[in-house]
Amino acid sequence: MSRGVPPPVFLGAEAVEEHFPPADLLVPALEAALADFFSGPEGGVVQPVRTVVPIQKYSGFLGVMPAYSEKDDALTTKLVTFYEHLKDPSVPSHQATVLLLDPTNGTLKAVMDGSVITAKRTAAVSAIATKLLMPTNSEVLCILGAGVQARSHYEIFVELFSFREVRVWNRSKENAEKFARSVAGPIKVCSTVREAVAGADVIVTVTMATKPILRGEWVKPGAHINAVGASRPDWRELDDDVMKNSVLYVDSREAALRESGDVILSGAKIFAELGEVLLGTKPALREEMTVFKSLGMAIEDTVAAKMVFDSWLAGRRKEEV
Repeated sequence: MSRGVPPPVFLGAEAVEEHFPPADLLVPALEAALADFFSGPEGGVVQPVRTVVPIQKYSGFLGVMPAYSEKDDALTTKLVTFYEHLKDPSVPSHQATVLLLDPTNGTLKAVMDGSVITAKRTAAVSAIATKLLMPTNSEVLCILGAGVQARSHYEIFVELFSFREVRVWNRSKENAEKFARSVAGPIKVCSTVREAVAGADVIVTVTMATKPILRGEWVKPGAHINAVGASRPDWRELDDDVMKNSVLYVDSREAALRESGDVILSGAKIFAELGEVLLGTKPALREEMTVFKSLGMAIEDTVAAKMVFDSWLAGRRKEEV
């Protein structure tokens, strides 16, 4: 570091977990960020579409996700890697680091584990979409996938909503059963996607699929789907039937049209960004079948990382008193 500039703080996964904001604080902050993002320059959010560097030799990708929020006075960039076919299963497919900088002078303030932030803020945004779009009196939640994102979605969804039944499916039934045993509440393990989604009011797809796994003929009319996986322009989780017969909401139009195979390859028309719904400029058509295509935005990392750092800093100051 330069002379006179203090070294950055390092906050590992445990520290990030400890200081991560509860849902009742995180959700309103993310709602404000989504609305500010849609508002353009007036919202004070500067965020380009992520840069993705393919690592073809090792079937991997490096994503770079910078953002600045004027209202939060926060500047971050996230470095996230994704490797498709890891030989060592102990290494996560997704790994991330968030750099928090002082927006007044560019000083690096903190290096933070980004995997916890990514999982929890993604699930929180899905919860925002679900709050806006799910059918009235929804009773059945279905999660397709059993990894890190499945867990983060399960945790916030059972905290914020009252589902009578929760189901899970995974390509590996063993992993689905392991997931079911690891969570706090009752959950039904299903053998097929069709069984899992039958009659479900809310569906969350958090898989590593590159070809569609969810067919429209299996989905209940009026259901809401949070599509979280398939973040590359040639990958898909949802078939054309789902995409063309639902009302499509996204976090970012620009990102969806550049990065989402579900959107690009189906030719589905985007109805609205979540920020438009939150601002009241577009309606939440919860009586229709709806899809929220989540690609994740850097501004979500910025807001969450700033809240984590502020909590850590407040705790440190208490210790020093």
